[in-house]
Amino acid sequence: MIRLSNVSHSYDDEPTFGDVSLSVEPGEVVGIIGPSGVGKTTLLRILALFLRPTAGTVELDGRDVWAVDESERLALRRRIGMVFQEASLFDATVARNVEYGLRVRQSWGERLTDQLWSILGSNGTPDAVTEALDIVGLNEKVGQEAHALSGGEAQRVSFARALAYDPTYLLLDEPTSDLDPRNTALIEEAISEARDRDIGVVVATHDMHQAERVADRVGVLLGNGFSEVGPTERIFTDPTDERTRKFISGELVY
Repeated sequence: MIRLSNVSHSYDDEPTFGDVSLSVEPGEVVGIIGPSGVGKTTLLRILALFLRPTAGTVELDGRDVWAVDESERLALRRRIGMVFQEASLFDATVARNVEYGLRVRQSWGERLTDQLWSILGSNGTPDAVTEALDIVGLNEKVGQEAHALSGGEAQRVSFARALAYDPTYLLLDEPTSDLDPRNTALIEEAISEARDRDIGVVVATHDMHQAERVADRVGVLLGNGFSEVGPTERIFTDPTDERTRKFISGELVY
């Protein structure tokens, strides 16, 4: 599993959150909800091993990721995929965008072989790319240029790119922000498919109804840390912390 223990983070001595503990197992979906500015994106960046916390430990399969050398930490980081709030695609086809994650994880020899096959005109779309695009419902767009996609389609391509290299954990930062209902539903279906593939998924979202639909457990990030983390149904129907109850009921909590 990936585990945060008593994690705190500050930017320029300004605390973001403190004493945060969370574990994520393969094959479960954990939702992170809370008001804007409490540090949901920062928490995801710590889980992604992009950002070292100010205090506390981050473990992946029992290894303290900030106690190992850089090469081992890179190997651990490559087991984690992240989809950001806004899709960031290359000026290339959908297939080439989804292939990107596979290519950067190849050895130099594998990259050279692929380039030679490309020159010879003998390579097709890798099975992993086709499968990932099928999960997000975009196989018919495989040869289309990314700049011609709608916003919702671009976000689904970003999701497929993260799925293609078969991560152990997938982190989603507001994955359906400003998307229409159809694209939202397709991404939520893809989240369920990732869970079925034994991928551990963390979804940070402002949409509490989305967290209620897709998550097995929910963490409520308020003020200086989690007010509580627990099974989704209990969090939304019988929270144990008064701050959680107020947030769920729509009261402003900071």
